[in-house]
Formats: sequence, structure tokens, C-alpha cells
Amino acid sequence: MAPLARILMVEDVASDAELIERELRRAGLRCATRRVDTEADVRDALRTFDPDIVLSDHSLPGFTARDTLRLVHQETPQTPVIIVTGSLDEEIAAEYIKAGATDYVVKDHLERLGPAVQRALDLRRARDEQAQAEEARRQGEERFRALIEHGTDAIALLGADGAVLFLSQSGERLFGYRPSELVGRSAFELLHPHDVPRLRAVFDDLLGRPGTPATLELRLLQRDGAWREGEAVVVNRLAEPAVGAVVVNFRDVSERKQAEQALRDSEAQYRSLVEGVRDVIFALSPDGIIVSLNPAFEAITGAPPSEWLGKPFDQLVHPEDLPLALELFGRVVRGEPRPTAQFRIRTSSTADYRLTEFAATAQLRDDRLIGVLGIGRDVTERVLLEQQLRQAQKMEAVGRLAGGIAHDFNNILTAITGYADLLLEDLGPKDPRRQDAEEIHRAADRAAGLTRQLLAFSRQQVLQPRVVDVNKLVSELEKMLRRLLGEDVKLATALSPIVGRVRADPGQLEQVIMNLAVNARDAMPTGGKLTIETADVRIDGANAGDHYPAPPGDYVMLAVSDTGTGMDPETQAHLFEPFFTTKEKGKGTGLGLATVYGIVKQSGGFIWVSSTLGAGSTFKIYLPRVDAAAEPIAGAEASNRVPRGSETVLVAEDEAPVRAVARQALERYGYHVLEASSAEAALDLAERYSGTIHVLLTDVIMPGLSGRELAVRLAGRRPETRVIYMSGYTDDAITRHGVLEPGFVFVQKPFTPDTLARTVRDVLHGDAARRKRA
Repeated sequence: MAPLARILMVEDVASDAELIERELRRAGLRCATRRVDTEADVRDALRTFDPDIVLSDHSLPGFTARDTLRLVHQETPQTPVIIVTGSLDEEIAAEYIKAGATDYVVKDHLERLGPAVQRALDLRRARDEQAQAEEARRQGEERFRALIEHGTDAIALLGADGAVLFLSQSGERLFGYRPSELVGRSAFELLHPHDVPRLRAVFDDLLGRPGTPATLELRLLQRDGAWREGEAVVVNRLAEPAVGAVVVNFRDVSERKQAEQALRDSEAQYRSLVEGVRDVIFALSPDGIIVSLNPAFEAITGAPPSEWLGKPFDQLVHPEDLPLALELFGRVVRGEPRPTAQFRIRTSSTADYRLTEFAATAQLRDDRLIGVLGIGRDVTERVLLEQQLRQAQKMEAVGRLAGGIAHDFNNILTAITGYADLLLEDLGPKDPRRQDAEEIHRAADRAAGLTRQLLAFSRQQVLQPRVVDVNKLVSELEKMLRRLLGEDVKLATALSPIVGRVRADPGQLEQVIMNLAVNARDAMPTGGKLTIETADVRIDGANAGDHYPAPPGDYVMLAVSDTGTGMDPETQAHLFEPFFTTKEKGKGTGLGLATVYGIVKQSGGFIWVSSTLGAGSTFKIYLPRVDAAAEPIAGAEASNRVPRGSETVLVAEDEAPVRAVARQALERYGYHVLEASSAEAALDLAERYSGTIHVLLTDVIMPGLSGRELAVRLAGRRPETRVIYMSGYTDDAITRHGVLEPGFVFVQKPFTPDTLARTVRDVLHGDAARRKRA
């Protein structure tokens, strides 16, 4: 079981903190949390709670994430900090990363929080382990140095009978006697009785062999009666006039033996560390031959270290990356401190390579290179995740741009479509200008469709999610798909007999399947087979890495596979980008797969593609499974006739062309229309108008007061007035203004005069029905 992580949340909104805790639990993290929202509480929690990681909101009252970073760096600099906020632009996010933040997560995408926290915890754990290993190594070196620095030898000159003729001053430290106290005494008295025969035998033997040294270990008697381990080096110098004695070098090896044991322990610890780490630790000869590899090499490459010992290192490197490897070792030889480089190395599968980050250092002796030591870390998954993150950030930025363009475009299209409809009402069937007006209307419809695709890609369209039976939806689409694919493409389905349900907009999910089917058909110009598959899938800790960034949980998988031309890696890298297409000019907008991506992501799902040139492609969509009964899909309206009315409608819209077309459309259906260019002007007009205002038709987002605020204020003065909201903005924007709540009536721009008039009539009819029932 994973250890319990202590997580400090710097967050002033309790509900946001609960969401964060729920997300952490959903991500499978075992954690204890504490929430604080003041500087003093942050400082106290850092000292008393000792968090493993800190999650900080971008801005709190009187307190910011920069203050959090500052306090963490002061109190516990090793603690990672992740910024968790409702909104954060790229520039501020980059500044936080530069200031020391480990990562940042936007609250709208809390699914990233679990993986981000896990990565930060893993990073801290790795740093702690590295620091502990470094401290253990340092302590071992200090113990060894202390033993060496305090070692002492005693030099003694002995007569042929073993009597002490001379003893150096260091003898006092060794035996506890002053040298003068031992002169004249037999050296054998200073040995353990069991060791005396061994020294006497060596002594007698050396008397006949002058100049030949002999070494033996002995136990030495100290003045206090204690015994110490000693080593004696004995040389017969009796025949030398300058010496005239047997020279004995007594050395206290008690501490040396202790040091040797400590060194063995240190080496065992080092060996355990080298053999236990997940990084490759290697040694090369000066000419690049591999002389040492730790067991991690086999974990990364699948090949045992013995298989590569004695082989040139360059044979391990991918041929295209060999210049990178040679440059790295050139920098090592030139003496650059800890140079690093990334390149691919071979695995036991000759067609497979792993991207590895290497760091190396030169081994020198007398300024001469005697070898290279290095470490290599498998970064294949890390680099892949970084690429996925960059791609997601790029798609997010393009999505925000697309959403903004769509809003402005919707206002323009509302005017174009509205005026085209009004013009068509005035032109007779045989009027020569009618065809021009119809072409204008068709062009506006195509533009509106393009806008809807932009909104789908940017995940900002207004969805109508329902609980959907995916099998039933695919079955109902089969007939249409067969006509769409043509006779030369065979359609097959592999629908799991028991598959869960998902919450999604059925119309948008149909669009996903249709777009993928059209793409598959275009990839099979000479015919082929298209297969649609469904299944229940559980993502857990064991396979979560293969489905990043999808969190663990239960999903419904929808797969669309073809036997077409397939795609190369370069094409797959840009596949979901808007306006990217491999089709010839005029054959596609490049928004089909971007739309698919946006719909799937906005529905809370994930999409992956696997493809090989010449072997077809498979798109797999994972949508969260829900435990609820499928909901029926509402049918189309039976009648196309729009009833007329005579009631008063107050139109509040800051865009003059939209306001004008709404007024003209409603007036043609008999309504009395009041116009206001802002919420404030609408309130003033309502104050001065003496008659009944039956309906308020208001834009959601306007300068000054919003449409929601206008409706609330008007309700206090005219409670009888019904409200219809309209907007060219997106799902996210109008949700923040509280418009998509149950019971609210909403019209999405661009709208037609018929749609607007029907909505007004439906609202008034529903109001009348309620009054009748009352």
C-alpha cells in the first residue's frame, strides 16, 4: 500500500478544497489534508503539519501563490508546490514555474491534478532517496578518514634475545608505557601468550635470513591490561652496524580493522544502491569499451549486462543518435562538468529503442583519462508525457482563440441569417432576386456549420447531454453509415452484448461516429473494411500509464477501425489540430477530427489513435460509464407553422445589427418591440414604460450588467415578465453566468426569425398554461 501523503491546501474556498480532495481520492492517492487561507496559517502548517506537497490557489484575499512559494522556500525548500487555480494564463504560469512551482493545474481540468501530485511526490521521494544515499556515502568516507588520520605506529629495536633496545614515542600511545619503561624488557612480554610462539618462531627464522621482512598479526598488551589488535613487520638488521638490531614496526590495527569493516559496510551499501536504483550506472574504458553495468540495464533494455560487457558503447546507440553520444563523451574528455545528452539505445528487441538521458564524468589519474563513469535514465515515458502536455496546451490555446472567433462570428451570422430570412419573406417565388437571397442564406448556413465545428473543437459548444445507450445509437446509425460508405466498403460491428451507458449529447456522439466513418472511407479509396466496436473497459493502476491522462475508473470504449492507408508518426502528431488535412485542396476543411476531439473532451472522455502506414488506423474513444437508465431522445416538432402574437417584448442587446434583426423579426410576427443597447438602458426603459412587458429577450454577456443581472433586477419590478436568454458565447461562458440552469430558456446565436418567434410564443404559451392551472 502506498504511504500516506500529507497535502497542504492553500485555498480560501471550502467547496473548491472539497473538489480537490475528491479528485485526489479519485486518482487513488492516500492522503491527509489540511486547508489554510492566511499567511500565518501557512507558516504554522509548514512547521507543524510537515506537508509532503503544497497545493496553492493563484490568489486569495491579501495572499497569493507567490507568497506561498516564498514561505515554502523559507521553511521547507524541498517541498513541491503545485498551483491549482480557476484561471491562469500562460505567461503567469511560466513565471510561477520560474519561481519554483513544480506544476500548475487549472480547476476546470482537475483530472490533471492526480497525475501532477503523483509526479511531484515521486520527484520528492527520488530527491530524498538521493540525499540519503549521498549522506550515507559521505558518512562512510568521514569514518574511514578519521580512522586513517588517527592511526599510530610504534618502531622498536630488539636485541637477538628479544629485549627492547629502543621504542619510539608513539609506543606510549600504543602500549600505555613510556618508552623508557620498556627498554630492557623482553618484547614477548607485550604479546598475548597465545601469540608468543608465533612471533618467536618468526624471530628465530629471521635471525638466519637478514633483510627479509615478515608480517604477522598479534594481540598487544596495554598497560591497563587490555588487549589490542596489532600488526608487526619484523626485519633482521643485526648485521648492519648502523642498526645492529631486529627492527619491528608495531602498528595498532584495531582501528584499521574497524575501518575495514566500515569500508566493507559502505561498499555493501554502495553496491546495494547501485544495484537497486532504476537508472543505468556504467563505466567505460578510455576507448569507449563497456567495462561495468548495473542490473538496471537489463530492466531498461531487456538484455543482461554480461551480454554487453567488453563491447563498444557506440554499438548500443541508435545510428541516427550516434553524433549526440560522441558529442557527449567529447565534452566529458574536455572536462565540462556533468554534461548531459538524450539519445536512443537498443533493447533486446532489435526494432525497439528507449530514449535515455545520460550524464557522464571523466576518471583522471595524473591528468590522464583512465575511464568514464556515467548514469543513464530512461526518459521515454517522461518525454512522451511532455509532448502530450505541450500538444494539450497548444490545443487549449487554439480552442480559446476559436471560441472567441465563434462568438463574434455568431453575432454577424445572426444579422446575415435574420435579414436573409426577412428578405425571402418579402420576395415572391418567381422574383429574380430570390435565388440571390437563397444563396446568401445557404452561405450563412455553411458559415454557421463551420462555427459549430470550431466550437466543438474548442469544447465550448452548448451540449444537451443525456444518458445514452452506445450500442443502440450505433445500431440506429448503421443504415445511414452503409449508404455513406458506399458498396466498396464493408461495414462490420462488434458490439459487446453487455455495455454500460454514458452521459453525452447523442447528436454530437453521432457526429463523432459519422466524422470518423467519413475519414475512414477517404482512407480506403479502393475499398476495404470499417469496424465499429464497443466494450466496457476498466482503467486501474496497472494500465493507467497506457491511457494517460485518463484517470482510473470505468469507461465505455467505442472504437472505429479501418483497413486503409494508415498514417505516419508525423501525421499522427498533428491529427487533431484544426485545419490540418492531408486531403487535396477543396476536399476537406481539416475540422473533422478536430471536431471529434473537441466533442469527446467536452463530454469528459479521451481519444487515442494507433496507425501504421499501409495497415490502417484505429480510433479508440473512452467515455466515463454511468449507472443510470438510458433517456429517450426528444423527437422533432410536428408543426412548422409559427403562431403570431401581439405582446410586448423588450430586447436588450449591445450589438446593433443583432438587435435590429430581432426587432424586425418579432414585429413581423405581430409583437410590439422595445429596444435597449445595454442592461442599464433596458432597466431605464422598463421604468418609464407604462404598459406590460411580457417578455425580456436579453443577451447573456453585455458591457456593464450581464443579462442574468438584468433579469434579476427586472424581476423585482416586473415579476410577470418572462425571460429568454440569447448568446453567441460558448457553454463555459454562459454557464459561469448561471444561464444553463434548469428552467431557463436559451437561444443560441445565430438564430432564424422563425426560431426566435417560436421560442417567444412557447414561453408565453407556457406562462398562460401555468396561470390557467393556477
